[in-house]
Amino acid sequence: MCGIVAYVGAKDAAPILLEGLQRLEYRGYDSAGVVVSNKGLKVRKVKGRVADLAKVVPARFKGGLGIGHTRWATHGVPSDVNAHPHLSADERVAVVHNGIIENADELRAKLEADGAVFVSETDTEVLAHLIARTVEDTPSLEEAVRLALKSVVGTYGIAVIDGQRPGEVVVARNGSPIVLGIGEKEMFAASDVAALVRYTRQVVHLEDGELAVLKADGFHTFASGGRETAKEPLTVDVEAGHYDTGGYEHYLLKEISEQPDTVARTLRGRLDERFHIAHLGGLNMDARETRSFRRVKIIGCGSAYYSGQIGAQLVEELARIPADAEPASEFRYRNPVVDPDTLYVAISQSGETYDTLAAVQELKRKGGRVIGIVNAVGSAIAREVDGGIYLHAGPEVSVASTKAFTSTAIAFALLALHFGRVHDLSPADGRRIVDGLAKLPDQIEEILKQGDHIAELARKYATNPSMMFVGRVRGYPVAREGAQKLKEISYIHAEAYPASELKHGPLALIGPDMPTVAIVPDDELLDKNLTTLGEIRARGGNVLMVGHRRPDAKLADDSIVVPKNEIELDPILLTIPLQLLAYHAAVALERDVDRPRNLAKSVTVE
Repeated sequence: MCGIVAYVGAKDAAPILLEGLQRLEYRGYDSAGVVVSNKGLKVRKVKGRVADLAKVVPARFKGGLGIGHTRWATHGVPSDVNAHPHLSADERVAVVHNGIIENADELRAKLEADGAVFVSETDTEVLAHLIARTVEDTPSLEEAVRLALKSVVGTYGIAVIDGQRPGEVVVARNGSPIVLGIGEKEMFAASDVAALVRYTRQVVHLEDGELAVLKADGFHTFASGGRETAKEPLTVDVEAGHYDTGGYEHYLLKEISEQPDTVARTLRGRLDERFHIAHLGGLNMDARETRSFRRVKIIGCGSAYYSGQIGAQLVEELARIPADAEPASEFRYRNPVVDPDTLYVAISQSGETYDTLAAVQELKRKGGRVIGIVNAVGSAIAREVDGGIYLHAGPEVSVASTKAFTSTAIAFALLALHFGRVHDLSPADGRRIVDGLAKLPDQIEEILKQGDHIAELARKYATNPSMMFVGRVRGYPVAREGAQKLKEISYIHAEAYPASELKHGPLALIGPDMPTVAIVPDDELLDKNLTTLGEIRARGGNVLMVGHRRPDAKLADDSIVVPKNEIELDPILLTIPLQLLAYHAAVALERDVDRPRNLAKSVTVE
């Protein structure tokens, strides 16, 4: 949540900060602000988008040092006053902050008792006052920040500047990402590499409990205790053009349309057509260790969790290993039993999802073996786990996940194939799955060609206040993800249920104003699914069927037909039309497709 950008160098900071904030706006967009240092601090901040901020930043807003922020509100409503940066009372220290200070109320009370006057409702303003209390009595800004953070409980990614000590930025991380960018006689920092790639591809990721001082000629890092740390830069394989819309009206449509290519990238070099197995060297485990696991537990949040449900079914069907998925936010709090015979799989597109990261850390503390499925190389979860699979799906900017979801499901198919062939999956079945995976990019392309038909259906169904999504077994996670997509970008209320559960309660909701999207693959459960459609139609419900054949008109009003693959892989294809359905419904309702209300892309707070 929220986006941070910092710059120090010979150029004017403001244009760099504004452009960086625009690239980070998917992380939060209810307010934004910048501050530059030039004979004191100059600040501009507004409620609204980065474009609104750009309108109030004057042309002569000069200074080669600055920090900026785009916000997703946690403490205090979106407003000019609550927007970051926050300044100390003497306007000497400025702070931008991602995360949540859990003891902010306690610290605020102590500071107010000592005479501090607060102007905002935020927890972040506490940091500005704390640092200002020590900055005059310490030899450096870095020491003032380090000492101030000793009294802080919570998560943070921060950037701090001191108007009386020009030429340096201090950043710190604890649970919220901070990435340094190394330029030519200039330095950058941000909460995501998206803000850096136009200027540099040389980056350094801070670890939790680590701080850094940035100056135009370089940087140094140190632990919260003061010990210097050694960091080696890495080169990120991302270009600025990856964050452009590429001629599409929305990032979301671009990312949906990229899926034939992103799926091909996820598969590239990983399919062995000789032994019919998946090459997954990043797992860091040999065949003997792979066979030792008796269970697979998958954790993730939101769409990552639903992809994990698809993954659990793939692992059970292909490898015959018991597997299940659970929301990481629940897993970390229920004091789970960590079994040495269980392999834990953490999913996160950003690799920074706080609930998932915290669950990984708890598992590691208890001796669990954890692998990750992530999209962002060098991210916190990628560094924390014992091994894993990179998606190589490229940057995903729209808040609603599409190509990363699909690539995650592909990664699970590869994992299940790998485990299955190490266990008891026959060469013939291995060949069947390898061939099926190889067909997916072209089959996704076929589905995307139905865009106009799906858009017409979306306009029809977008007039309804609520929709039901149903599916059985392999179709149920698809239904859950379809409902998630629809509600998060179109704001149409949507619920997902196992098709067999309708008669146990939810059928009471069915009627002319509650259409049902039914996931009906051509598998062993086809007849049972068609019976469910009959039950819905008998109660006056309209049905949009998504499956492999056109239904009898008595059972469905409308249909979307997708290509047939292997039954284990069909759920991957069945999700694609639901992405398009949600997108076109949101467009029909004139929603902010890429920036849905109340949401942000990378959830780095609880």
